[in-house]
Amino acid sequence: MASSNAVELDAGGRTVRVSSPDRVVFPDVGATKRDVVEYFLAVGDGILGALLDRPTTLERWPKGVFEGAVMATRSDSHGDAFYQKRVPKGAPDYVRTARIAFPSGRTADEVAPHEIAVVAWAAQLGTLTFHPWPVRGDDVEAVDQLRIDLDPQPGTDYGDAAEVSGTLREVLGELDLTGYPKTSGGRGLHVFVPLAPRWSFQQARRATIAIGRELERRLPDRVTTRWWKEERGRRIFVDYNQMARDRTIASAYSLRPNRRATVSTPLDWDEVGEVHPDDFTIATVPERFAERGDLFAPLRADRDPGLDCSLDAALDLARTDEEEHGLGDLPYPPEYPKQPGEPKRVQPSRDADRHRDQD
Repeated sequence: MASSNAVELDAGGRTVRVSSPDRVVFPDVGATKRDVVEYFLAVGDGILGALLDRPTTLERWPKGVFEGAVMATRSDSHGDAFYQKRVPKGAPDYVRTARIAFPSGRTADEVAPHEIAVVAWAAQLGTLTFHPWPVRGDDVEAVDQLRIDLDPQPGTDYGDAAEVSGTLREVLGELDLTGYPKTSGGRGLHVFVPLAPRWSFQQARRATIAIGRELERRLPDRVTTRWWKEERGRRIFVDYNQMARDRTIASAYSLRPNRRATVSTPLDWDEVGEVHPDDFTIATVPERFAERGDLFAPLRADRDPGLDCSLDAALDLARTDEEEHGLGDLPYPPEYPKQPGEPKRVQPSRDADRHRDQD
C-alpha cells in the first residue's frame, strides 16, 4: 500500500510537495511517484528547455500505468488517464499560462512552463508526458519549430524509421533546414527543426507535406504520406498533420506510459541507427543527460537566433508540387472544419464517387 506521507522536494529553489510518494506508477520497473518527480528534476534543464514558455497539454496518469488502463476520450470520459488542456484548478500562483485557440474556435489557457518547479508540480499531479505546442506564449500564431513524425506502420518498426531518417536528413539539408532527431519513446522517430518565429500553422504544415512527398519520391516502397491507413501499407508514414493546429508531439525527455517507462530522448545523428528506444528509460536517461547534456538545446525558446532556419525553400518545393505535379493539399484530421483547398475527406474504400469513376 502506498504511503500517505508527503515529501517536499527542492525544484529550482521552490519547494514542491509530493503526496503519496511511494505510490507505484510503473509496476514493471518499480518506479514510484517520487521517482517520477525526481527523474524530471534530474533532467530539469532538458525538459524545461523543451517546454519553455510553450502552451503545453498535460498527459496525466494519476493512477499510474497498469495493465488494462485506458485513456479517456471525447466520447467516453471515464478513463484512467486523460489529457489536461486547461490549467488545473488550484494551480500555484507561479504557474503561468498561454491562451490558445482550437480549430473549433474555442480557447483555453494552457500551462506554459517557465521554471522547473512547474514541471515538478505537474508530475506531482500524475503528468508523465508533456505535449507542448510549436509556438511560444507571447505569439501563439507563430510556429517556431517544424516537427516531422516518422511513424512506423504495421510490419515496420523503429529500425525502418531510423533507416528512412538518413534520407530525410539529406532532404532537409538540401532545403537549408537543420534537423534534430529524438526517439518518440515508442517505435517512431521525431525530427525537429528550429525556425525563425514567423511562420503560420498552414505554412508549416504545407512545408511538412512537401518534405514528406520528396521523401516518398526517393523511397516509394518505404515511405508514405497517405492519410488513410488502408493505403499506407508496410511503410513509414510521415504524419504531416502533426503540424496542424492543436496537434502536438511528446516533448523531449517526456516519459511514455508503457511498461518499460521509456523516455523520448534526443539523439546525435550518428547514433540514430545504433540505438533502440528501449535503451532510454526513467532509469538510464538521467545518467546519459549528465554525461551528454541537452542535445535539443538548439530548439529552446531562448536559443541563439542564429540557429533558426527558413521555410522558404520547402515552400518553394510545395509550390512546384502544386504547379508542375498537380499535388495540392492533403486531408486534415476528422475533427477539423473543412479547410479551403482540402481534398475530399472520405476513406477511399467508402468513397462512392471514386467507385463510380472506376466502373
